[in-house]
Amino acid sequence: MKVVIVGGVAAGAATAARLRRLNEKAEIIILEKTGYVSYANCGLPYYIGNVIKDENELTLQTPSSFKKRFNIDVRVKSEVTAIDRNKKTVTVMNLSDGTTYEENYDKLVLAPGATANWLNLEKIDKNKTFSVKTVEDTKEVDAYLRSHNINNAVVFGGGFIGIEIAENLRKKARNVYIAVRGNQILPNFDYDMVLQIEARLSNLGVNVLKNLTNEDYEKLAEKANLVIMAVGVTPQTELAQKAGLAISELGTIEVNDKMQTSDEDIYAAGDAVGITNTVLNSKAKISLAGPAAKQGRVIADNICGLYSIYDGANPTSIVKVFDITAATTGISEKEAKKRGISADKVIFSSASHATYYPGANSMFTKVIFEKGSGKILGAQIIGQDGVDKRIDVLATAIYAGLNVSDLKKLDLAYAPPYSSAKDPVNMAGFIIDNVVGGRLKQFFAEDVNELEKRSDVLLLDVRTPMEYKFGHFKNAVNIPVDSLRERLNELEKYKDKPIYINCHSGLRSYIALRILQQEGFDCYNLAGGYAFYSFFEKEAEYDMRARRECGLLI
Repeated sequence: MKVVIVGGVAAGAATAARLRRLNEKAEIIILEKTGYVSYANCGLPYYIGNVIKDENELTLQTPSSFKKRFNIDVRVKSEVTAIDRNKKTVTVMNLSDGTTYEENYDKLVLAPGATANWLNLEKIDKNKTFSVKTVEDTKEVDAYLRSHNINNAVVFGGGFIGIEIAENLRKKARNVYIAVRGNQILPNFDYDMVLQIEARLSNLGVNVLKNLTNEDYEKLAEKANLVIMAVGVTPQTELAQKAGLAISELGTIEVNDKMQTSDEDIYAAGDAVGITNTVLNSKAKISLAGPAAKQGRVIADNICGLYSIYDGANPTSIVKVFDITAATTGISEKEAKKRGISADKVIFSSASHATYYPGANSMFTKVIFEKGSGKILGAQIIGQDGVDKRIDVLATAIYAGLNVSDLKKLDLAYAPPYSSAKDPVNMAGFIIDNVVGGRLKQFFAEDVNELEKRSDVLLLDVRTPMEYKFGHFKNAVNIPVDSLRERLNELEKYKDKPIYINCHSGLRSYIALRILQQEGFDCYNLAGGYAFYSFFEKEAEYDMRARRECGLLI
């Protein structure tokens, strides 16, 4: 059996290695257009910032190492230009000398990946404009930075790659800008969560420019010393289209659950295919290394006669932003609304580990769930330590089909340096349980502006007078939670009005809400507290330090 694989990196390399482990006799050829067959493309921004200092560290396998360990024939700088499905051959161009030849196959695997998008701007100087998609791209950026003094570096695009590149450019450029067309960076997060990231970037010297027009982009490109294009990718489907393979409505190569294309002898994987988003049960572009590697494994299994299917992916991802971390799993609140899903949410602040153990820091967690069914739709977490393990637990819960009420039942590892007896994932379950059970009615940061204008409500701030002094809602009454029971008489005149309560994190205000509810008041608690709200209405500095229940720093 002879298997030809078009493309390396995650999907192609994973297919090849699994094939060899299953079949020692198969002839396996990888044809890779770039000069590198298997490299850490997610690590490329960190090479620009000298976090990864040796370019060899980016290379996971080389043609010689593939040959030595797996007996796989890897040919780099080899571009497949055509597929003849009748003859079962591919036409290959050697990019080093321009010659072409044909290679036959029994099974063909397409893992061509995606092409970095470029904005079509008149004033772009291509000599100072780069993408960061391949090792070659990255080396070009590094060489440019070494030979130029950069006053203004502009990153077009605010996705994961754009954020990571901006962080690493901050070490080498006087001014760094992230430019986006919409009203936020990190579009797979919700606006309310992203505000924290934007605040932290601003604190550390990266300017986020939003709602830009083509004219704005032109002006930025003209003034910049360095421009990085990080405006997404387009699946490479030209080869498949020319061969007459089915292309989906997404513009990706159509595959079944065995990763077969419309030709049973041709498989496809990675960024070029559309896969099922398991939360929405619909096809989507999910350009992540983990799913790509899994798809490659499924292909190898099926080629070797094993029954293996790929069900799809719950998009789960994480990004480092200087000293904080942003992670997401499932779908966002805005995506749920776009899909017409009746969704609810909880937002809360918690410490990364027991506050009495040194080094605790705060994280904000948002969990989105379907009303009625309690299905977990997604989650987002912003913080420092421990973000990764909490998002992975929530991703696992989504995969396992757990209900939001199940989150409070999970037994998770606890010791003071690592967590709290009530882990943030458990806390999500407790809070949602109160919401679903009617014990907790919420309002949100985006509601405050309108509430401040209303005369038929009471805004109640239950923080300390000192906290209140340094910032509060317009017309809010301040009664600290520890004095609330003794001062209930002051609120009697508000029994016919809904009371909207806030504290720093949402905990003290919840305690106040429970006191007042049992006295006959109609109350709502501010999700995430004043700390979360502060990102909406002011230039708040991101403060990751953990606080006690009273709002004082640990």
